[in-house]
Amino acid sequence: MIKKPNVFKWSLKYALISAITGMICCVAPAVLFMLGIMGGVVAISFADFFYAPDGSLGLGSLILRVVAVGIGVLAFFIFKKKQNQCSIEPKRKRLNLILLLALLALFGVIFFLTLESWSTWYFDEYIVPQQKIELKQ
Repeated sequence: MIKKPNVFKWSLKYALISAITGMICCVAPAVLFMLGIMGGVVAISFADFFYAPDGSLGLGSLILRVVAVGIGVLAFFIFKKKQNQCSIEPKRKRLNLILLLALLALFGVIFFLTLESWSTWYFDEYIVPQQKIELKQ
């Protein structure tokens, strides 16, 4: 017997993957800086690569966000395919898909905004001061 996919776990997992994908431009340099693998100047340069010179969204960050949404859409269709392998009544299948779509969107946005807020704070608090120290030397 094929195990039914869990809507809640599925949406949490793929929403987090999507959010990290959408914010990899800022999360990756912050994590690498935390681990001591990357200095402040390199971390800022890595993040700046994804943004326009004026600080607005650049092509790179837009591509990451499109890929993140694509992961969410792919997760929806994979769930639908897995669910169709189970003997669940059609009404419940529809309800599961609606619930999955709502949870993916909700969790994805919450995780994305949380990562964005955290990375902004971390850059301002730790990476930018380190960059200034490195540039003085």
